[in-house]
Amino acid sequence: MKRTVLTYGLLCGAIIVVTMAISMAFHDQIGFDTKGLVVGYTTMVLAFLMIFLGIKSYRDNVAGGVIKFGKAFQVGILITAIGCAFYVASWEVIYYNFMPDFTDKYAAHEMAKEKAVGATEAQLAAKAKEMADFKEMYKNPLMNIAFTLLEPLPVGLLITLVAAGVLSRKKSGGALA
Repeated sequence: MKRTVLTYGLLCGAIIVVTMAISMAFHDQIGFDTKGLVVGYTTMVLAFLMIFLGIKSYRDNVAGGVIKFGKAFQVGILITAIGCAFYVASWEVIYYNFMPDFTDKYAAHEMAKEKAVGATEAQLAAKAKEMADFKEMYKNPLMNIAFTLLEPLPVGLLITLVAAGVLSRKKSGGALA
């Protein structure tokens, strides 16, 4: 199992690093809104397809074509963990070395959005405080890592659950593997 998990986890991580680097190079054109979310989550799904391929490879090449949901989930969640580690590490390198002004740009974007919808002075002040608190919290590397991990983890978990359900197989004769 270790070889399968490492192979597909590293492939997942490589896809994440490359797609994140490319998308960050075009961040000013992509932005924070819908287009940014679509690009970000599409690249995550693309990378996390390695979960499906990894579980299938393990089932077909190691487990003799039979795998229980639990073992399939285990393979998938380990691939997810590697992919998430690459995602977090990539963001930390990008953030601290190439985008240290990320929180300033994000706060300005959020304030402009509030102004565009006609927020009152009180609402703008509340949003400004929220953004200031976020920027301060994001300076803590552990909080930065935690926020970053919350982006890919649910996607990887969902794909793991679906792939484990789809790919789990019983032995011939009806007994569970």
